[in-house]
Amino acid sequence: MNRIGLIAGGLLGVLLLLSSMLFVVDQRQVAVIYSLGEIREVVTEPGLNVKLPPPLQNVVFLDKRIQTLDSPETRPIFTAEKKSLVIDWLVKWRINEPRQFIRNNGVDFRNLESRLSPVVQAAFNEEVTRRTVRGVLATERDKVMMDVRNRLADEAKGFGIEIVDVRIKRVDFVADITDAVYRRMESERKQVANELRSQGAAEGEKIRADADRQREVIIAEAYRDAQKIKGQGDAKASALYADAFGRDPQFAQFYRSLEAYRASFRNRSDMMVVDPNIDFFRAMRGGGGGAGAGGAPAAAAPRK
Repeated sequence: MNRIGLIAGGLLGVLLLLSSMLFVVDQRQVAVIYSLGEIREVVTEPGLNVKLPPPLQNVVFLDKRIQTLDSPETRPIFTAEKKSLVIDWLVKWRINEPRQFIRNNGVDFRNLESRLSPVVQAAFNEEVTRRTVRGVLATERDKVMMDVRNRLADEAKGFGIEIVDVRIKRVDFVADITDAVYRRMESERKQVANELRSQGAAEGEKIRADADRQREVIIAEAYRDAQKIKGQGDAKASALYADAFGRDPQFAQFYRSLEAYRASFRNRSDMMVVDPNIDFFRAMRGGGGGAGAGGAPAAAAPRK
């Protein structure tokens, strides 16, 4: 049993030794083999590899994929016109010299980012100060990014990395200038709005005046036509009355008296204080109110 235990222990030790000597390199990584603190070998090809067991040799893995460095706290940059701009940028980079990268930055990517950010910011400062605001915002934006990338190419070799791309994410004025620009834009928009309102009010007054004029013309023409028709009707009515009354003057007089009575005594409460012997009541008294056309009897005199 002791012999079997020794054999099992030996096999376990051999397995542990082999496991410490074997390592797998992923296709997304680079393996760096250290020997007593010194870089002995860099493995870039994926697959199974062998090294000496610790502490004779150790292995460190580095990510060889493209990394992104975003701009840290933004600082204003002065253009050729002495105007302050705030630029947010990003840099795409990857490791191309693992030995150089480890010598300068170790294995922690944060060490590289803390050293690379000031270099990128300085490159942007140099490029932006040579251009105007319009150039940075529009006409020379691509040129600025290309020039910064070219400036960083030489600097990147010392870090053991390759600059893949440089991009400007946002360009803006500093807060004070931005507020002033917004206030000016607001004032300009209000001025335009007031001009449009004034034009609309003037156009509205013009339309209302034209409508009023047309209304007055239409009313005047309608009144004219109405008066004309009314005059024609009155003339025709007068002709008919004259013709009818001319045939029987006595009946015409009697009819006019009845019309006068109807107009005078329209309501029951109407009262007139006059002399009953006046000519107005002659038709009621029977005087001059004899038979009219068709043998109609004269009106009887009112009772006392």
